[in-house]
Amino acid sequence: MKKTNKQIVAFDIRDYSEMRCPMHGLVSLLTGPWTTYILWMIRLNGTLRFGQIKKQMPTISAKVLTERLRMLEDAGIVTRHQEASIPPKVSYSFTQRGHELEALLDQINALATQWSADSGDGFNFTCDPKRM
Repeated sequence: MKKTNKQIVAFDIRDYSEMRCPMHGLVSLLTGPWTTYILWMIRLNGTLRFGQIKKQMPTISAKVLTERLRMLEDAGIVTRHQEASIPPKVSYSFTQRGHELEALLDQINALATQWSADSGDGFNFTCDPKRM
């Protein structure tokens, strides 16, 4: 959600689509670099600090992770919590809108796990950051 003059401007998923199409907007938002995996990690773990997310994604730069998290915050999917401490403790969790994505993320994970098992290589790996 974007704030202007202390008023909340209504979020419109079509803002993420050049065609102003809700479906295209949502797909564009969710399929940005690293975005879906960031959402998956929050889905599995709940509230996570920036460093915890970065540790699970060693090849992502801090700059890109910050950009993705800010975009998700602007879209009203995650919320940023900052504690006034030195160093500052910043954590991210789902908003109500983020929680609405949980079933979709679970379905994508189930399909990915099935396709991995169907590969026939005998190696069944579940991408669960809690096990990494």
